[in-house]
Amino acid sequence: MRIPRIVLAGVTSGVGKTSITCAIIHALQKQGYSVQPFKVGPDYIDPSYLSSISKHETYNLDVWLMGKNHLLNSFISNSKSDISIIEGVMGYYDGFGGNSNHASTHHVASITKSPVLLVLDASKTARSIAATVLGFQKFHSNSRISGIILNKIGSKKHEILCRDALKIIKIPIVGVIPKNPLLNIQSRHLGLISTLNKKTLKNQIEKTSKIISKSLDIHQIIKILKNPIVLPKKLKPVHKKIKTTIAVALDTSFNFYYSDNLEALRREGAILKFFSPVKDKKIPKCNGLYIGGGFPEVLGNPLEKNHTIKKIIKKLAEDNLPIYAECGGLMYLTKSIIYDNKKHKMIGLFDAETIMTKKMKLNYTKGQIITKTPISEKLHNFQGHEFHYSKLDSVSSDSKFAYTLEIGEGIKKHQDGMILYNTLASYGHLYFDSSNYAEIFVKNCIKYSRT
Repeated sequence: MRIPRIVLAGVTSGVGKTSITCAIIHALQKQGYSVQPFKVGPDYIDPSYLSSISKHETYNLDVWLMGKNHLLNSFISNSKSDISIIEGVMGYYDGFGGNSNHASTHHVASITKSPVLLVLDASKTARSIAATVLGFQKFHSNSRISGIILNKIGSKKHEILCRDALKIIKIPIVGVIPKNPLLNIQSRHLGLISTLNKKTLKNQIEKTSKIISKSLDIHQIIKILKNPIVLPKKLKPVHKKIKTTIAVALDTSFNFYYSDNLEALRREGAILKFFSPVKDKKIPKCNGLYIGGGFPEVLGNPLEKNHTIKKIIKKLAEDNLPIYAECGGLMYLTKSIIYDNKKHKMIGLFDAETIMTKKMKLNYTKGQIITKTPISEKLHNFQGHEFHYSKLDSVSSDSKFAYTLEIGEGIKKHQDGMILYNTLASYGHLYFDSSNYAEIFVKNCIKYSRT
């Protein structure tokens, strides 16, 4: 397939990749193109920014979670717009573990055979910036670097010094962005704050994108991406006949979902009905429940006060409704969340308390599912990820765990995935198409509907 595409990579984290990616999307739209965004790595927050500006759902591309074939298939299948743009993660060559290139932005660029724009923070350098670019160009036999964007330029003189130094590299400079503290997007918790939290943030993204786009050579960027390497055509996935309904928690507290996971459930024959644990007094009539991650601690007070929906969810769990919960969903199912010196009572299905911490736990995970769960029928290995600013305290000694971990923090040392009745709740996040998780979950929901 012929998919015009580009990857935005950074020399390091914090160079402005997300803001610049949003600006390129904005500029492409002004040229009359529709843009499909993607994000490298296990990230829920940055994608919400890209979705906000593009008006299209953002899809994650993570080699660790998906494997090369699933990643390429997802990219090709979801590249339905005029242009696809992939925002990288961390530094360009930063992969999983030590000297590995595995799961790095470069790895994803290589799998998708995409040209790359390298973003540099030029605020504290001049001639030396050429050495940095040359190093990135020569570090790998095929760097794929096709353009350079200089961010945080201090003055016209500073720009000239950088341009003169980079002439020997012979890679086009497609953006020179002046230093402006007003262009810094608000940060919080795991990185960038979710666009679902504040409408004013959405306005800020649009304003910032418009300003930055004026400093981009969008015509040169289009020239770089308009003659792509042809990718293999993928067959359209077969959707099974609708047989069940799954309720999905979605609001300002729970909004960390992989688009591919939701699509996998639909493909297996589920109708998804969304509801808000913060505002709604009941959940949709359903045969299964999916509670994703998010920031339940931030809205702990309204979650606590919604006694009606807490009682409904607990009763459904006790009636063996299939329930799958990740991270924020796990926190919601414990007895309480302690945040900012306040204790907020939650559902209380699991005999444990959630305590917020100052240190972030960010890991890829690897382990085994050792017992039957709502999403698995047999023992098998899995790979996932976790990131959270909380831990579970006072976990009952009677608690049962479905996962043993080789890599990752989990709930307890080497353990994750609390299981009770027909409920599975973990700190770890899974990519459904890496196994038959969606198929088994839908199967269990159908089975429940017949009881």
